[in-house]
This record gives sequence, C-alpha cells and structure tokens, in this order.
Amino acid sequence: MKIILIGSTGFVGSHILEEALERGHEVHAILRDINKMTKTHPNLFLIKADVMEEAELEDIFNTGYDAVISAYNPGWSNPDIYNDFILGYKSILNALNDAKLKRIIIIGGAGSLIMNGSKLIDDNKFPKAIYNGAKAASDLLDILYAEEDSLDWTMISPAINLIDGKRTNTFKLGKDSPVFNSENESVISVQDLAAAAINELEKPEHIRERFTLGS
Repeated sequence: MKIILIGSTGFVGSHILEEALERGHEVHAILRDINKMTKTHPNLFLIKADVMEEAELEDIFNTGYDAVISAYNPGWSNPDIYNDFILGYKSILNALNDAKLKRIIIIGGAGSLIMNGSKLIDDNKFPKAIYNGAKAASDLLDILYAEEDSLDWTMISPAINLIDGKRTNTFKLGKDSPVFNSENESVISVQDLAAAAINELEKPEHIRERFTLGS
C-alpha cells in the first residue's frame, strides 16, 4: 500500500516506519524538517510539509494514497503541547475531510482508557508531567466520536506501560479498558504497537472506533 506517515522520526512513528517498510509498503513521510530523517530505503519518500498548514496537507492527501498513519506529537517538553496537539490534528482531519482520502490510523494515548468507570487521566495519581499531552489525546478521541463520521478513522491506545522491547505479535486486543497480562501488568512494546498499526492498515477491523492492546 501507499501510505502517508506523520511523526515518522518520533519514538512510536519511527517503529511504524520500520514495520511498514519491512512489510513492503511504500511510505511517504511528512516532515517539517526533512534533515531529521536519517533512514534511507527504496520505498521511503520524504515530503517537506507542516501539519499546521491545512491547504498544504489537502494537496498532499489528494495525490493517490491509500491511508494516513499519524503518530503526530508536538513534543512532551513543549509547554503548549495541548493546544499544538489539538490544532495539529484539527488541521489533519480538516484536510482529510476536504480531500478524497478518508482513511486515517491515529496513535493515541493510554490516558483515555477506562478503569472503574473513569478515564486514567482523571485519577489524581496520573503523572502530571504528561497530563497535558494525555489530555489532548483523550479530547481528540472525544472529537473523533462526536464529529468524524465522514472519515474512516481508527485510534490505537497503547497499554499503560509502553516500552522499547521486541516485536512478538502475540498481544491481545481490547476496546476501552487496559489489557492486563497474567502478572496484572498493562504493558506493550513499541514494536508490537507498530505491528498492530500495520495490521489495522492491512486488515481494517476497527473503523470509527478506538482499540487498545497489551501483551
């Protein structure tokens, strides 16, 4: 497949890039600074663009792609991460709504997962250092459910603990609550998260809904 990848140099996005290329997909990575991409591959193409430029994105989306995968994150150290995250995704979604391309897979966060009737971000023990970014991803999910019935969107929430491990492809899927293993841990490797994203690309099973996973 021919896909657009947003956030290809980040922790999650770089692993999605590897997984997609290993499976033979053609990846066109959108980067504001193409010099940040150090990887080269015959099926990797770089597009210099800014996610905040809606018209620019629309032009790109109209040039014959099968799907967008987005791991967009304006940076955990960004003091305005909440607003930049929401504005960036509104630009992406608006561009898709105005383009022919309608399929997008979004990497969200675990903060919107529900335990004991409440979102994880509403627990007073939720880490304050990542709260604003997690809140933005949670609010984006609410926006998708409320407004985006014209797009074939999927959001993937990782397990509570996202680690740099290895690809096992033996994870379990869930919907709105964390998936725990036999040791009562909610954990997933970034490699398996990337595998789940490309699985969903190749065989869509969660159109207009969120799912989660754990191993």
